[in-house]
Amino acid sequence: MLFKNILLAVDVDGTLLNDEAVIPGNNIRAINEFREGGGLFTIATGRATSYSRNIALELDIDIPTIVYNGAMVYDFKNEKKLWQCVLPHKAREYLSHIIEKYPTLGVDILHDDDIYSISTNYQHDKHKRMIGAPVIKCSMADLPDVYFNKMLLIDESDVIDSLYEYSFELDLEGVNITRSSPHFFEILPKDANKGLGLEKIVELCGFEDYYIVTAGDYINDIEMIKVADLGVAVENAVDEVKAVADIVVCDNNSGAIYDIVEHLKSVKR
Repeated sequence: MLFKNILLAVDVDGTLLNDEAVIPGNNIRAINEFREGGGLFTIATGRATSYSRNIALELDIDIPTIVYNGAMVYDFKNEKKLWQCVLPHKAREYLSHIIEKYPTLGVDILHDDDIYSISTNYQHDKHKRMIGAPVIKCSMADLPDVYFNKMLLIDESDVIDSLYEYSFELDLEGVNITRSSPHFFEILPKDANKGLGLEKIVELCGFEDYYIVTAGDYINDIEMIKVADLGVAVENAVDEVKAVADIVVCDNNSGAIYDIVEHLKSVKR
């Protein structure tokens, strides 16, 4: 079979989806062809389980997925959490300090399927309309005493630029930070990233002998692209992603997954 023993893991927003948050038709056809040819397909996203589920179901993904930017491996076929790492309790203190310095931030705190919305702004509201995710409005003081998978901070790009630079001045012990778009800053569990999530899928499913292909567009995709046998950047990717990728395909609006599958037809492994 043409794609036997190939695992293809792709980022969602800015890679699999077009700018209207829809999967282009040629991507769907390419994914079907890839799977019919023996390949395994999955997604690797910063999204929570609650707003990754519709994509996993639409594509009938039957192997584990990477969610929360690598902080969790989740099997949507069986609705089962296979592995996760979580934020330390001290992350709440870090967040309170950041909010005090940057009061305009929109803030979501994520626990499994639940999204606790602490504050909002224009970019936060725009994001929620796009993904259609239900949220639980909550104050920092009223947050439940549960573990959290990640914290998502949203604002205009200049505010996020400033916050990203400021974060390196802080002693954020036990957490990892990343950016997943010009408007998003994320606080993740220590060492959590999509590369780690991919390694966990390989370990849990016994995919050690598979040829691993990954694709993405933003800084949070870099680790995943680095650990792949073939790392792919889409044309709309930031320069940092293109710099570590093995190849660059078309942009997310033109059907990047189609381009990847076409490329794989000619790859000698």
